[in-house]
Amino acid sequence: MRLAMSHPTGNANVRQAALAFAQAGVLREFTTCLAWDPSWMVDRLLPQRLRAQVNRRTLPPEVLAVTRTHPLREIVRLAAGGLGLGFERLVGHEHGFCSPDGVYRALDRDFARRLRARPGLDHIYVYEDGALHSLEAARERGIASTYELPIGYWRAHQILLLEERELQPEWAATLTILADSPGKLARKDRELALSDQVIVPSAFVRETLADAAVDPRRVHVLPYGCSTPTIAVRARTQGALRLLFVGGLSQRKGLSYLFAAQARLGRAAELTVIGTAGGPPCPALDRALSGVRYLGSQPNAVVLREMREHDVLVFPTLFDGFGLVMLEAMSQGLVVVATTNSGSREIIEDGRNGYIVPIRDADALVDRLARLDRDRALLHDLANASLATALRCSWDAYRRRLLELVIHAKRASA
Repeated sequence: MRLAMSHPTGNANVRQAALAFAQAGVLREFTTCLAWDPSWMVDRLLPQRLRAQVNRRTLPPEVLAVTRTHPLREIVRLAAGGLGLGFERLVGHEHGFCSPDGVYRALDRDFARRLRARPGLDHIYVYEDGALHSLEAARERGIASTYELPIGYWRAHQILLLEERELQPEWAATLTILADSPGKLARKDRELALSDQVIVPSAFVRETLADAAVDPRRVHVLPYGCSTPTIAVRARTQGALRLLFVGGLSQRKGLSYLFAAQARLGRAAELTVIGTAGGPPCPALDRALSGVRYLGSQPNAVVLREMREHDVLVFPTLFDGFGLVMLEAMSQGLVVVATTNSGSREIIEDGRNGYIVPIRDADALVDRLARLDRDRALLHDLANASLATALRCSWDAYRRRLLELVIHAKRASA
């Protein structure tokens, strides 16, 4: 097999997929926007904010050796937040030249041109929202394709968020995905239709595809992994329960229910929030953040350090394919309380190594968190079980399973 990959940001799961193919000797090209080496001299010359952003784009040496980059639009997008007024149109939702969608589509078009011009490839691995032109080019050339859908199907997503807009109107400004155009949604369906194989990170995502025009036999569940845990569980027997939330500051993440639960717990719990808002102003969000410890966006090293200083990760999301932050927290010895719509069923056994609660249920959050506050021995036992789960969910295991799905399955069918 000779495989090429494309993804604009190269986040943790993408890097691990690329590493799997590189180590197997089949990765011929990885196309992305930015690939960074902190040892480069230019790294020291960048403003601190931009340096923190680009340092998240480091790649394993095996992948970097076959990487092609298209950095201009992405650099403008990353820098736009600090450039002040006048740059909003450049990064405006979906149609801005340097918006996330603009970046994705430009990279997709370039990757498609490469597929049409480069001989010898027989497989591509691509991702939602940045794959339509690439999949069309692959079909033209007779190249097989694997398409990863990291979050649930858009129709199920929109139905749920439209309900949420009615239930929590004060938080509606954060539901920016509801502004997606019909054209963008149609592209998602076309991507699914063109792909030969679809990989999803959880049974929840597979279930959302029930109403999609995709043969369920083409859909395979592969949960993500985490780095090897290196710590032991800390035993905190007194003091307020330390709660942590990490993620985008959108009502899609169930934020109103999180803040409602924290308010009802009062002094029994202290909440820290890490993340950034990506939409228009939301007074309800601003008020809620003013009452908790809010750290904004932080590099991964800081997030892991904060995890080690907390007891529970609360992940009340309404719609996520697989909250990678859950495994990261478990690897640091936290108990995770997550919803049914988070991919939690892949890694959490309710009541044994964490808790799974319904979406939109502040009462359930309060019940589980109060239980952990009252019974610190239970907190310690669940944390130990959580850490043991993280030990089994390694990135090594993820890479082996990915190769089985993509390379070995292709050889078996050849």
